Amino acid sequence: MIAGSASRADDTDSPSKSGSAQSDYVIRISGVHKRYGKVEALRGIDLAVPRGELFALIGPDGAGKTTIFQILSGVIEPSSGTALILGEAPSRMRSKMGYLTQHFSLYPELTIDENLRYAAGVRNVPGKIFAERREQLLLKMSLSPFSKRLAGLLSGGMKTKLALCCALIAQPEVLLLDEPTTGVDPVSRRELWQLLASIAQEGVTTIVATPNLDEAEVSSKVGLIYDGRIHRTGSPAELRSALALNRLEVQCGWLEAAEDELVNAALPTVVDIQARGDRLDVLVRDGSEGTRQIESLLSEAGLSPYTIVQAELTLENVFAVNLASVAVQRNPAVNLQREDDDRDLNKFAIQTTDLRKNYGTFQAVKGISLEIRYGEIYGLLGANGAGKTTTIQMLCGLVKPASGQATVAGIPPWQHTSKTRQNIGYMSQKFTLYDDLTVLENMEFYAATYEISRAHRREKIAWAISVCGLTGMEKTLTGQLPRGWKQRIAFGASVMHEPQILFLDEPTAGLDPFGRRQLWRLIREFAAHGTAVLVTTHFLDEAEYCHRLGLMLSGTLLAQGSPTALKRDQAGKLFEVSTEHVLKAFQALSTKLEPWRIAIFPKCLKVLLDRAEDATIVRSVLEAEGIECPQFREIAPSLEEVFIAMVQRGKAQ
Repeated sequence: MIAGSASRADDTDSPSKSGSAQSDYVIRISGVHKRYGKVEALRGIDLAVPRGELFALIGPDGAGKTTIFQILSGVIEPSSGTALILGEAPSRMRSKMGYLTQHFSLYPELTIDENLRYAAGVRNVPGKIFAERREQLLLKMSLSPFSKRLAGLLSGGMKTKLALCCALIAQPEVLLLDEPTTGVDPVSRRELWQLLASIAQEGVTTIVATPNLDEAEVSSKVGLIYDGRIHRTGSPAELRSALALNRLEVQCGWLEAAEDELVNAALPTVVDIQARGDRLDVLVRDGSEGTRQIESLLSEAGLSPYTIVQAELTLENVFAVNLASVAVQRNPAVNLQREDDDRDLNKFAIQTTDLRKNYGTFQAVKGISLEIRYGEIYGLLGANGAGKTTTIQMLCGLVKPASGQATVAGIPPWQHTSKTRQNIGYMSQKFTLYDDLTVLENMEFYAATYEISRAHRREKIAWAISVCGLTGMEKTLTGQLPRGWKQRIAFGASVMHEPQILFLDEPTAGLDPFGRRQLWRLIREFAAHGTAVLVTTHFLDEAEYCHRLGLMLSGTLLAQGSPTALKRDQAGKLFEVSTEHVLKAFQALSTKLEPWRIAIFPKCLKVLLDRAEDATIVRSVLEAEGIECPQFREIAPSLEEVFIAMVQRGKAQ
């Protein structure tokens, strides 16, 4: 705990001590409505959050998450109902709160130290206490070596950590975090959530809005919100159990045909079908009966061999089933009819050999070799600065490599002509549309940029608008739309000329789970029609949609393979250790293991060991501290655990 925490427990004047009900629940929301003219953003919110709980709020864009944060922070008042923080109106309790908005309020021209000092001054933190907390926070956030660096020069993950330091410098009792990890790489995201888990263990009450369902697994409790109402609350385990469903992983050499058979058969036991890069995730009411029915269906269709295994439910399954009524409607199927299709399907769509790029003495890319076929979705994963964007820029011909070879559609990208560039689509990491133009005007601009003939321009634009679910939005100013809609426009603009090869640089950053699911359905359909796709992403759950992945670190490829193969070949063994004393257990194990090997969850730790036999060491360390562990079991690693382990091992080497 940061310095001064003991004084809080002895603060007899704290509103949280004025009554048992108030001390039980630090945050209380009762019957809250919020209207903006005729728009009802919140439709009767009820929520009670006890001290020390890490509560995750997940839901689609426009569900009301940010409005809840603005009410709890005292920025706006509810139209009706009550919201209390520590038994008082939020506007009276701002000194006891830390609030991170979606747009950080850091000063880019100030250093880390100067931003922290300014935040402490606003909150009237005494100089001596500030010095103690500053040192502890920077150490905990791994920011100590960079205290003199300008905030504007920090990576996305470091900016998030600094913003959290500014929120924590006054030692709040309540933290409100509105999507704090948008644009943050997986390693920094894991570090941030582990920090939030440890802060919750120390008694800080935290509410976090997140579009990332893997993150919500770390929380004590989850609230599913949509249409201005909270429809489900519970721990991740309780929500998964309440589904009363089983998840089957179906692998088959003819995956698209297997998906079509399952969709068309409409088996009564099947609730949901989600295609991944190398498998289908099928939710069924009965695992045994579902397996039998799917086996019979695939065998009759001549799709053997196949494998079907039962796997644990995920929060994405919970989200998809509970919020199915507000899911974005399925768009018209992609039906590419390319003109002058001169692809040689026997050759690779993208091929590189020892590709390198330097900026002065800095080596951004250090010998990347890739082979990507038409119809394949290849995902590049890596922390910020790994070299993903530089690699894509070289393959698009925007940046010339220092050395190495590359061909895109059979031609070195820096030799592409205006005509050959028509075979390529590119959606950049930064939003590149014009806010002061309508959806249709943006589409017309990009149609001209891609030199689509006037005879076909109107037809192509109508096709892109229909496929991306933008029908009816043509005359809307782009700047007035939510980020999710803007991403769909940008995607539509990048594919309206029906490219043979598609480069997507973090296309789903900031999208809610439904928006990501819909966009990936479109990406998969383009791949099914022969488009080669190279995509970068920070979301490890959506990386499962890729046929193959490349894990990058510091400009090099650490590993390549399908999602299933990378998880199967993970070095080491992952164990789940249940305990009521997770913070004490984490601190004890951190004396014997590198901290990255240990992940904190509300009621357990996940510990990655090199060998199964090392579990005896973990047991002995915990027993020596008097920590009981009623459950100690080996579990399958997620793609996030595989990625973080590879990155940390790569850094060590």
